Amino acid sequence: MSAQNKQTVVSFIEAFSRGDVEAAKACLAPDAVAVAKGFGKLSGARSHEIILATTGEFRKIMPSGLRPTIHTVTAEGDRVAVEFEGDATLANGERYCNQYCMVFSLSAGRIERIHEYFCTLLADQKLGALLADVEEKRKSAHT
Repeated sequence: MSAQNKQTVVSFIEAFSRGDVEAAKACLAPDAVAVAKGFGKLSGARSHEIILATTGEFRKIMPSGLRPTIHTVTAEGDRVAVEFEGDATLANGERYCNQYCMVFSLSAGRIERIHEYFCTLLADQKLGALLADVEEKRKSAHT
C-alpha cells in the first residue's frame, strides 16, 4: 500500500503544480483538508473545495507551473512525507521558488489530510496579491 500511496501523493503534487483540477480531484477524498502551517496570510486550513479552487488558480498565476523537484518521498502505512522545491515564473514575470515539506494522510488510497510546511512569508509576498487579483476577477464574473 505504501508504494500506491506514494504514487497518489506524487500524482497530486504534479497535478496541483500544473493547475490540473480534475487530476488533483482524483487523488483527494471528498472531505480532504489541507493545513498550511505557519503564521502568514496564506496559512490555515483549506477544505476540499478550496484545495481544488486554489489548484485551478495556480494555472493562472503560474502559467508554466510550479515545476516541482522532488527530493524525498517517505511512506509508512497511510502516511507519506514529501520534500520538494518549486521553481515557477509567475504571471507577472517574477520568479517564485519555495521549499516544501508536506505530510499526507491517506485512507483507501486517497488523500484525506495534508500538512504543508513552506516559507509562508515568501508565499504571502509573491502569491498573495496575485491570488487576491484572481479571486476578485472570479467574484466579478459571478455577479
